[in-house]
Amino acid sequence: MGEETAPIRIAAIADVHCYDELRGRLRYELEPVNEHADVLVLAGDLTLFGKPDEARIFAEELREVRIPMIGVLGNHDYEMNQEQTIRQCMCDAGVSMLDGDTTTLLIRGRSVGFAGVKGFCGGFGERLVAPFGESPLKSFVRVGQTEAEKLEAGLRDLRHRGAVDYLVAIVHYAPIRQTVVGESPELFPFLGNSSLCEPIDRYEADVCFHGHAHYGTRLGHTTKGIPVYNVARPLVRNYVVHTLQPTGSPVAT
Repeated sequence: MGEETAPIRIAAIADVHCYDELRGRLRYELEPVNEHADVLVLAGDLTLFGKPDEARIFAEELREVRIPMIGVLGNHDYEMNQEQTIRQCMCDAGVSMLDGDTTTLLIRGRSVGFAGVKGFCGGFGERLVAPFGESPLKSFVRVGQTEAEKLEAGLRDLRHRGAVDYLVAIVHYAPIRQTVVGESPELFPFLGNSSLCEPIDRYEADVCFHGHAHYGTRLGHTTKGIPVYNVARPLVRNYVVHTLQPTGSPVAT
């Protein structure tokens, strides 16, 4: 198969929740990704309690990963208000960390654009929490709206200015209800926000990866049929590989 027709392979995992007892184990789990994929996506909750030491352990575990790495933070990474330090640890380990910004990779002559945000909770579809009533509730809703706006800006920039061949969205919170099914229904409003899905559909991303819903469903689709993967480690156990085909349908392994 020629370079121009070979599929582009994107591996993705989330909710690693790194802490001391995972030292050595994560390295063993992730090392095969060098042969299985062209890029590794880390979709948030890189640490267990948001401690810089946990991020440093994870950075050490990533030492044997030789392919490009792109990530976002998750809610656990904010627990100790050390998210900037955690982000820097990941950057020092070679991970391109996204928070409303974008990055582009050239893989076998084709450009793949990545836009990423943490996202936020709020619910889905007709049950999306509305900004009505008390000021605290409006502030809560506004956080989710801001995250969706950041994702939209990144996807728009890649689609209209970047002239990319493929477009990939990375979030931590779920953008669709389908991939949180399996969790307790009472938790659905806290597992994702369908406002994140609107720009994914609007700018016709090729694929989206998220985590956060440990007991959800591995694969769903937006209203426009875009595949959305829940790659939370407690659910998938190891990274998922999605292939971007020059023609035909993408395949997950």
